[in-house]
Amino acid sequence: MEELISIRGLTKDYQIGNQVVQALRGIDLVIKKGEYVAIMGPSGSGKSTLMNILGALDSPSSGHYFLNGNDVSTMVDDELAVVRNKEIGFIFQTFNLLPRYDALENVALPMIYGGVPKSERQDRALKALQNVGLADRTTHKPNELSGGQRQRVAVARALVNNPAIILADEPTGNLDSKTSVDIMRLMREIHKQGNTIILVTHEEDIARRSQRIIRLLDGHIESDEPNEMIE
Repeated sequence: MEELISIRGLTKDYQIGNQVVQALRGIDLVIKKGEYVAIMGPSGSGKSTLMNILGALDSPSSGHYFLNGNDVSTMVDDELAVVRNKEIGFIFQTFNLLPRYDALENVALPMIYGGVPKSERQDRALKALQNVGLADRTTHKPNELSGGQRQRVAVARALVNNPAIILADEPTGNLDSKTSVDIMRLMREIHKQGNTIILVTHEEDIARRSQRIIRLLDGHIESDEPNEMIE
């Protein structure tokens, strides 16, 4: 498979008072196009920091992060914003939907920032909602949807710009067990369509649905192994 992400010697330090906290301590990592990867680790392991850097939400203190051959780690804020909009689809634990917008409008948002014409935005947003089984909920606002439906809207929004990677941060954290299974089944279908998925989770049963599990501890990669027992 083609190399999509290459991380070399990545570090991230935070200044807290008089102390320097080393969140990442020399991470080397390659993720190939079409992989389904879970990143795990206890609180303080560095997984959230790594997720923020992968999502172009933060920059490393040193080292390099290449996405599709481009060195994201050297980019300025405006360039990072373009990467976030065009290359990365985000799925968050808290859904991050705008309450005043209906489902169609929420899904169309990334395309507004990308300058896509309105008619094309509506067509693509509708198709994305159809693909996650919400064609009959396009005019519903978030407070009119169940938790699972809200997460499906978030999944549609993540997919609408055809990004290089889908970055999912605890996507089932606010869902009941049955709805969690439904969302993870949807994630599996999205992966089968050729999408690269990076899933950040602390739940073993969620991680076991991926092809590969990376475990962080104290800012280092503790293990990086294929998951042969995919559920």
